[in-house]
Amino acid sequence: MSAERRAVAADVDGGEQGLDGARRRLAALLLGAPWAPSLAWAARGAPPAAGGPAKAGAADEVPPGGATAANAATPVHATTGRWAHAFAAYGEPKYPADFHHFEYVNPEAPKGGTIRLRFPDRRSSFDKYNPWTTRGNAPAGILIWMVETLCHLAQDEPATMYGLLAESLNVAPDFRAVTFRLNPRARFWNGDAVTAADVVHSHAMLAGKRASPAYQNQVIGIARVTALDERTVRFEFKEPGRDQVLIAGTMPVFSRQWGGGKPFDEVTTEFPITSGAYVIDKAEMPRRIEYRLNPQYWARDLPVRRGHFNFERVVYRAYQDHAVAREAFKAGEFDLMKEYGGRSWVRLHAGPKWDDGRIVKRSLETSFGQGLQAYHLNLRRPLFGDIRVREALDWSFDYDTGNRTGIYRRAESVFSNSEFAAVGSPAAGELKLLEPFRTELPARVFGPAYRAPTTGRDPRRLRANLLRARALLEAAGWKLDDAGTLRNARGEAFVVEYLTPREGGLEDWQHNLKKLGIELKERVVDFALYRRRLERFDFDMVTIVEGDFTLPSAAELKGSYGSQAADEEGSSNYRGIKSRAVDAMLEAIAAANTLTELRDAARALDRLVMWGHFQVPDLYTNAENVSWWNRFGIPPVQAKYFSADFLISGFVEFGPWPLWCWWDAKRAAAKVPASAPASAPRA
Repeated sequence: MSAERRAVAADVDGGEQGLDGARRRLAALLLGAPWAPSLAWAARGAPPAAGGPAKAGAADEVPPGGATAANAATPVHATTGRWAHAFAAYGEPKYPADFHHFEYVNPEAPKGGTIRLRFPDRRSSFDKYNPWTTRGNAPAGILIWMVETLCHLAQDEPATMYGLLAESLNVAPDFRAVTFRLNPRARFWNGDAVTAADVVHSHAMLAGKRASPAYQNQVIGIARVTALDERTVRFEFKEPGRDQVLIAGTMPVFSRQWGGGKPFDEVTTEFPITSGAYVIDKAEMPRRIEYRLNPQYWARDLPVRRGHFNFERVVYRAYQDHAVAREAFKAGEFDLMKEYGGRSWVRLHAGPKWDDGRIVKRSLETSFGQGLQAYHLNLRRPLFGDIRVREALDWSFDYDTGNRTGIYRRAESVFSNSEFAAVGSPAAGELKLLEPFRTELPARVFGPAYRAPTTGRDPRRLRANLLRARALLEAAGWKLDDAGTLRNARGEAFVVEYLTPREGGLEDWQHNLKKLGIELKERVVDFALYRRRLERFDFDMVTIVEGDFTLPSAAELKGSYGSQAADEEGSSNYRGIKSRAVDAMLEAIAAANTLTELRDAARALDRLVMWGHFQVPDLYTNAENVSWWNRFGIPPVQAKYFSADFLISGFVEFGPWPLWCWWDAKRAAAKVPASAPASAPRA
């Protein structure tokens, strides 16, 4: 689940309590806000690995969810400096130029039938069709079913894209530019050819002041887009980087005829002129929209589209809230429902219809690395200046008791669920990066990787943890007075304010801290004020969930951990981290030329962040919890990187595999053919 995906959960389970409810929703809520890290270029934990075609450079292409790190130093320029069918951020693409289809689809899936869905986020209505502007709400589904990009992200390998609107691409060896050659068959639904001028226009609209700031931020690293001829377009970047290549390749493209020249934010009621597989067939503002498969869809036989888009019709309906939608799902009003709340998943997705098989319930694991969800401590506050104080807060936090449903995992890394999380003692490559800063760092950075304190729900272990916390606080100069209040040498009480737009979820922690003489206050404010205070770093402690990923992004990490960002209001360095060592690891991530170098730099950074105790780590999950009515055909191989039911922006974002690749089981007895290989073996 990406950071922005978690935002969808913000308001859906208002009745849940504890870690499964309010605290989880609060963490999610942050991520929909524009001050959180922008949609990560390498966004999106690990289903069974699919056996695949032979491939060159395989050792350098193990995805983050895999069990083994890549050690081979395959040159990263394998797909640069020449025209190619695909681009991989590291190594070579999994599928060769003559591949037939992706492994996670059924290329002979029957077409037909209707899939019925709900609006998958907090939208309960829509009043426009333009998803790229600020005012108003566009309906669910436009980005999923109607919009296409120059390239398509494969959903079974990290940060690799294959030509879609573009039949080929040429990435500059220094990653300062990329040129795309458009497929001559590419057409918008109105029959017009997709041209380089349309690509230039799309960028201009998305980068312009009339577009939503979220989309402006997505393309902010693109310096210029130039049409070299009718079918060739070049993107040049302000700074070199693989992430910019991926952003350019996944930028939405729409016709320059859409809106007839009106200012972009005034293009509201006109149906988008796009090149995707579906068109809007019926729309009933503000609650219902229906999409129809375009029989003239230009790309239906492309390798990147075989086995996709198998439903004849797609119908969305808006519901007022999640509880109402859940009851409508049980009644059969729509076909598939993702659940965000842990308790709701365990308790409410159950009953006779699940028991007799009419409804299927599954936790679909993904291979996304999971960004750190944690309680961020504002190091700008003198209260948190001593690392012993910060560590004491970690020992006081009883995660195990809070995780009552047991469906979440403890976050212990900046890069959970990936090979980039630190393990054991530092490897030689990590030590080489860390050694110049040894005198500035906690000694534990050079030992075993961080592991969070645990209690196992045992009161005796909790007591031992609190005694450990008390000893750390005493060593830092904090003593209990006669009234049981913890005070420093100046007589100041230890009081922490937790800023939140939602009430509840901290009771257990407050109780533990009270035993130590610490008062944890919960300050509930409206969302507008909450946003302003975050932008100005006006808080003691907040919950933040960092974005999911396939490969670590230096740009995103610099925003959250870089010293420069610590002084920039509105940045995502909420903790105020300023560290020469951290900055050096961020530069090493940016400069990495192999997965081995990237892994060493990421693991070194992980050790610095976690042993620095800049936060109290919370939880993560790498699963999409979904129930569906038992009427779908499903490919035997599951995609690795996917959402269950939506896209946020389309930029470097892995799509909804169930919606794109499942089919109506009643439509045919077609089975996955054994005679159609996903690709020809490499020589």
